[in-house]
Amino acid sequence: MHAATGYAAANELPVHAMLIPAAMASFLGVRHYRDQALTLHQTALAAARRAGDRPGQGRALNWVASAQIDTSDFSAAEATLQEALALHRDLGDRGGQADALNALGRVYWPTGDYPAAVSCLQQALELFRGLGHSRGQAQALNGVGAVRCITGDYPAAATCHEQALALFREIGHQHGQSEALTHLAVVQRFTGDYPAAAASLRLAQALHRDLDDRYKQAWTRTELGVLQRLTGDYPAAEASQQQALEQWRDIADHSGHARSLNELGLVQQLTGDYPAAEASHLQALALYRDFGQPHEQANVLNSLGELSSRCAASQEARSYHNQALTIARDVGAPLEEARALEGIGRCYPIEDGHDHKGTTHLQQALTIYQRIGTPSAQRVQQTLLGHHATTA
Repeated sequence: MHAATGYAAANELPVHAMLIPAAMASFLGVRHYRDQALTLHQTALAAARRAGDRPGQGRALNWVASAQIDTSDFSAAEATLQEALALHRDLGDRGGQADALNALGRVYWPTGDYPAAVSCLQQALELFRGLGHSRGQAQALNGVGAVRCITGDYPAAATCHEQALALFREIGHQHGQSEALTHLAVVQRFTGDYPAAAASLRLAQALHRDLDDRYKQAWTRTELGVLQRLTGDYPAAEASQQQALEQWRDIADHSGHARSLNELGLVQQLTGDYPAAEASHLQALALYRDFGQPHEQANVLNSLGELSSRCAASQEARSYHNQALTIARDVGAPLEEARALEGIGRCYPIEDGHDHKGTTHLQQALTIYQRIGTPSAQRVQQTLLGHHATTA
């Protein structure tokens, strides 16, 4: 594949140099050969530029950006997509514009610019609708749903993923169905509907097991481990995250690796292995900082705060939660904001005369939990009742 593309490029066969990577794009994406994909698409782009093929350049730029996103090089992907978008607009290529805007949403979403992400994804959605492009519509809907989930609008997120799932089923796109089901499972988990989340994950697993999609296998394994932790099956949760870690390593997905590391740390906290938990969380935090993913950094910082509280290190716990609080408020991630406020509130013991500080933070956390509709609200309510009973 590399040899054929390189030969075509070196022997002034630009059409072949562009068509070979394009034909292999789906395979490379499913198998998640990220570095190979980036190299091939860059070769295709260079060939298109030498040939003066502007439509070919636009398509190749979109593919290069997709590979850059997959390798978490978000700044490079943004620059590539801005160039692609300008070219597609100049050519009047609405399909190319829609693809570029959809990909820009995938850049802005992990880097924490949620308004920009939604704006790009909504523009892409409208263009795809105008073109009658069902798969593009479904992909954009999944993106909007993912952002709505992070920003705490779970009903809207569920609606987006359900619509995406229906479109993917309508066109028989199994990879898309698996992705929509896993996104939907995440929303169902956040709202406390664990049986529904488990059912969605089982459906997703059945689909991508047949398709041998390694990325989705790792993703659903990670999400299954989260559910197992939340329902108290810690040995199964740890086994799931260890398996997911191996799968993420195999496809060199650093973001997924960090996600499973943080989840493994949460299980290790619950089983009392605090040194291992700290190591897992700190590794996850370092990875997320390397790739500039603020929402996930806040998630891990809150996890470290919870660990410090378990170790009776209140000052350290407050520091971690305050860092998470700053990030969560900056990007607009209400669940992590509430987790941070709850964590800070729990750092103020009643017997030290700081109940008012703890209560204030816990009440703020409760307000957010209730607004976004998560089961964590019940836990905080019970804590606040205990505070009132103790001080009465």
